Amino acid sequence: MSNIQRIAYIGTGSMGKPMIFKLLKAGYPVQVYDKYPEAATTVIAAGAVWYNSPKEVAENADIVVTNLPLPHHVTENMLGENGALAGMKKGSTWIDFSTTDYHNTQHIANEAKKKGVYSLESPVSNLSHMGVDFANVSFYVSGDKEGYNLCEEALNNMGKISFFVSNKIGKAQTVKLLTNLLFYTGMVVVGEVLAIAKTQGIPLDWMWDFMRASSGNCFVSEQVTPFIFDGSYDYSCSLEITVKDTDLTVKLADELNVPLPIGRIIEARYRQAGEKYKPHDNHVMVTKLIEEENNFDLRVPGFIAPSPYGLNRSYVHASELVTDSFGRVKPLPYQLTYERPKQQLEGKLEEIAQDLTDFMAYVNYIILQEAYMLGKSMGLSKNLLVDVIRWSCGTSWVFDHEDSFQPDSNIVKKVRQYDFGNKTKIPTITKIIALLENQ
Repeated sequence: MSNIQRIAYIGTGSMGKPMIFKLLKAGYPVQVYDKYPEAATTVIAAGAVWYNSPKEVAENADIVVTNLPLPHHVTENMLGENGALAGMKKGSTWIDFSTTDYHNTQHIANEAKKKGVYSLESPVSNLSHMGVDFANVSFYVSGDKEGYNLCEEALNNMGKISFFVSNKIGKAQTVKLLTNLLFYTGMVVVGEVLAIAKTQGIPLDWMWDFMRASSGNCFVSEQVTPFIFDGSYDYSCSLEITVKDTDLTVKLADELNVPLPIGRIIEARYRQAGEKYKPHDNHVMVTKLIEEENNFDLRVPGFIAPSPYGLNRSYVHASELVTDSFGRVKPLPYQLTYERPKQQLEGKLEEIAQDLTDFMAYVNYIILQEAYMLGKSMGLSKNLLVDVIRWSCGTSWVFDHEDSFQPDSNIVKKVRQYDFGNKTKIPTITKIIALLENQ
């Protein structure tokens, strides 16, 4: 490390803690603040120094990081009474890791500029489920290039890769929102496909194996489905954050005059979940909607997600990671490729499974086009968009094979003709089918 920078970290939650541990391990002096002091006990035990306010923690720091759930939390901690900006010195850099409203970030950056403080928006994407736990994350950065140059080494100590997207704040948030859009679409569609499988008599664990070996596979179907099966709904993230993200995505689309038809269907479903469940419920609760609408659950008896964010909170990830041709990694038991289940199902059940995963692939393709449109409308190049999606939680088999994938719209009619909705309430898939058939 050429120059040891003092880092102030505001927000010691599930994303903040592992980042702080990585900084401490790399030799950075880290000072911390959180609204809830008990959230910082483990990082303090590891060597971080506690301060009693955002202003105090920012004093004498070279880099101030905010990593907070909602836009107003960032504003309060930066500009509020005893806010961090008041304590920051000239030539220091503020980095916001939050996924937030970029207008909020611009406002704070304008105030920071008056003090000679650099500002960066730098939303974070996990490259495997909670990859932040082992520095397997990417950073999308926009803002003052001088600040990025000062912080790049620290970013690389916390994650796998960083991208300087633009010197204009807002463009990195666009990247994060469009990659999240891919993730959230997968989340809702996977839940409803599993509901169809259950009512058709397809074993859920068999269907999961089939999904992972299919062209319909995506980050969600591979690595988040386990949190449906064990009923934990994933402790890594709250529902209010996903509702906030989808709302921000639609608002950005409105601002840019981007239609985003499937994205709006997905946002409405998350909004419905946000209205029904508690803000701090786990984010995969969006799939509980489909369970309650059909009066059944999507559990696999005895199954426990291979993650400390599932039912087994003491689970420890395998130290061995698998690496793909792009250099992306994930921990065992996840694999680079999967085989179809050996068990053969009776009648037309395997044909149904094939058509469902072909439909998933087609939806993944269509929502990818919506994501590209959102990014291009913000002035981002296709090459950059491909890079950032590749290094995100929005990846899918279709994305990785986009050059060879042949989208076939006939799958929409084929799935509709099954009339799955006669036995299963699948409101999102029903709306997507109606939308695609009318295009």
